[in-house]
Amino acid sequence: MELRVLQYFLAVAREQSISAAAQSLHLSQPTLSTQLKAMEAELGKQLLIRGARGSRKVTLTEEGMILRKRAEEILQLVKKAEDEITLSDEAIAGNVFIGAGETEGVRYLIQAQHALQQKYPLVYFHIQSGDRKDILDSLDQGLSDFGLILGEVDTAKYDCLDIPCRNTWGVLMRRDSPLAEKAAVEPEDLWNKPLILSRQECYAGALLPWLKQEWGQINKVATYSLLFNASLMVEEGLGYAVGLDQIINTSGESKLCFRPLRPRIEMGTHVVWKKYQMFSKAAEQYLAFLKKASQG
Repeated sequence: MELRVLQYFLAVAREQSISAAAQSLHLSQPTLSTQLKAMEAELGKQLLIRGARGSRKVTLTEEGMILRKRAEEILQLVKKAEDEITLSDEAIAGNVFIGAGETEGVRYLIQAQHALQQKYPLVYFHIQSGDRKDILDSLDQGLSDFGLILGEVDTAKYDCLDIPCRNTWGVLMRRDSPLAEKAAVEPEDLWNKPLILSRQECYAGALLPWLKQEWGQINKVATYSLLFNASLMVEEGLGYAVGLDQIINTSGESKLCFRPLRPRIEMGTHVVWKKYQMFSKAAEQYLAFLKKASQG
């Protein structure tokens, strides 16, 4: 399968029209149709559902949606490789890609970023927010250079740098909640309460033992990847969100407040990258600045 044909397929997926995609690609419609049919024949799967006669709209089959996701990743990796090779001389320039969770530890990323750009202004940073699973998936697929995660690190798979930032778990709730009168939240306080939980895998090792309940006993009403979305659920009265401190602003006229768990649950923050990673010069320099920032 050629990269060129993958680009054609993505254009059709984007435009939802073969004729519109052909126009954007400066190809004739018959030429593009032939290329797409050849791709489907090569894969042995239908990728596109052509509209009925008179309709130009094209939709993706389930296999087409899978290919779209993978094609985007493949072309992004190709672009990343081209940039790194093109800039592989003595110049320190290029892009650094980072996946990061919602934590105060992001400040260390920013401090190192700012220091590096003072010296090498042609280095550009791209931070993608996500939870632990998103971050590690992006690292494993080669789409990110670094990830900022909480909790344990699989040191057989990743190298890591500890960041001097501890994260305290607690409950985000409305100020008019009865639990808001407490200085800290104990396990029994959350039994039978409607809980909004992160989908992060670390809960299996942290929250359940603290709650002293089986998974099936918890009154789960929603899950979230980023706590900001959970905060909106809390504001609307959907339930109590279990998450980290220092993320959502609960000062001033905010309708929300945060109460830590008791006994406390804390997690460390780590910058991770794949073992035996071949860094670009820009990423290599950034790691050096990160190490300096982490040492204060």
